[in-house]
Amino acid sequence: MPVEFALFRYARKVTLQEISRLQMPNGKTPQPKFMTVGEVADLMRVSSMTVYRLIKAGDIRAARVGKSYRIREEDVDLFLASRYNQTG
Repeated sequence: MPVEFALFRYARKVTLQEISRLQMPNGKTPQPKFMTVGEVADLMRVSSMTVYRLIKAGDIRAARVGKSYRIREEDVDLFLASRYNQTG
């Protein structure tokens, strides 16, 4: 049975097989870039507490490393892209 990951709430699920097919031109799998809560807060121009609330609410995916969190850069981009409003 394949393991599935939800990229964010309304995205289709991606299987491990699909992820393993994603490779760089040199044949290596790209390594995800991780950010700290403080770096995400600076990028979004909000407080660290706001980022912690987003993590707790499940709006941004994060990995717990010891007593701190690490957030993939792609997850931050997906979160911000899902929050854009169409105006005018």
